[in-house]
Amino acid sequence: MARLGAFCFPGSGHINPMTALCRALETRGHSVVLFGIADTESRVRAAGIEFFQIGVKDYPAGTLKALDDRLGQLSGMAAMRFTLERVKNTARMTFRDSPSAIREARIDALLIDETDMSGSVAEHLGVPFVSIAIVPPFLDDDGVPPFYFGWPAGRDWLRRFKNRMARRLLTMMTKPLARLLNSQRSEWGLNRIHRPTDSLSRIAQVAQLPRALEFDSAEQLDILHYTGPWVNAAQRPPVAFPWEKLDGRPLIFASLGTLQNGMEPVFRAIAEACARLPLQLVLSLGGGMEAEQLGKLAGDPLVVRFAPQLELIKRAQIVITHAGINTALETLHEGVPMVMIPLGNDQPGVAARVAARGAGVVVAKIKLNADRLRRAVQLVLDEPSYRERAQELGREMREIDGPAMAAEIIERALGLHTAVASADRVN
Repeated sequence: MARLGAFCFPGSGHINPMTALCRALETRGHSVVLFGIADTESRVRAAGIEFFQIGVKDYPAGTLKALDDRLGQLSGMAAMRFTLERVKNTARMTFRDSPSAIREARIDALLIDETDMSGSVAEHLGVPFVSIAIVPPFLDDDGVPPFYFGWPAGRDWLRRFKNRMARRLLTMMTKPLARLLNSQRSEWGLNRIHRPTDSLSRIAQVAQLPRALEFDSAEQLDILHYTGPWVNAAQRPPVAFPWEKLDGRPLIFASLGTLQNGMEPVFRAIAEACARLPLQLVLSLGGGMEAEQLGKLAGDPLVVRFAPQLELIKRAQIVITHAGINTALETLHEGVPMVMIPLGNDQPGVAARVAARGAGVVVAKIKLNADRLRRAVQLVLDEPSYRERAQELGREMREIDGPAMAAEIIERALGLHTAVASADRVN
């Protein structure tokens, strides 16, 4: 058994899957502590995971909401630039605070979100680490677009050229982050990082993305392991919902997640697009605003601030989503097709993968209007292939216990002795 530490981006879309993975490791006899800022403590502890606070001075309670509220108003490259600035500020704090925290917690090995910069801390301390890809994994492969971009993958010369240009653009945009990282690595006597993949673990990289959802053109890497959704429904806090208001019509569930959820024009377009369809729309605002702020919407949908997402997806005929990876995986797990409106960060890459598998349709935010969205919804409802492909993917995903599979890969990579393995030998 081992004492493991974990670092991840401080948003629910990263904390939920990371804590599900941590729980899977704990059921195998290990102890896990998640290092994070004050605003993440309650969610981590609610999942039954030990918490160690860092960033006490930089990130007092309430900071995360202010940052998330700002991100909720952004999309596209503006959202990515804002996210990169957040990553840079968090990295600066992590470099300062986490070495002493890791020593104090007596950590044997680390699990590090690929969007977190703590891999350099692990190298500095000589602690082995595994890279954890909660969003689509970082790939140094010109046959696949960086996940910030939503065009199809392919190995023809034009797409490979386009992907190389996209990587150059990202390299330019992330220069301030690279300078900060390499300055700290130089201070610690570590080699410079030239590409994002240089900072990943050389022991193992574990992704929650199922292999069935990755682009066919992506290179197969021995060090990269695809698993399945990291979901533990039992650790989700209960959400009140007016179930009595469901009227028996087929259900459309719509959500833009809990980060980029301040998009009032998008919510209105969704309501107008669904107003004339013979279905009931449930619209979750994700905490970004109150239902009263929207006033009366076309079609009189059922609007809630938060929703019990997993339960509603199970009942839905179709899900309209921003294509955040957790919502996309949860939806496909239930065999439900999607109409996707990617707003930024990893969402274009997730949406492109779902579309490539024929399980959904993408409507670009820049082209979004009610008529175009209505046509997309009608297409997914009328064309059986979208549901058939979603159901095929769902069957494949349900055959995989994602957290357990990932935990076993991590154990093998780190050479860990487990209570589960010991019990098997005894029996």
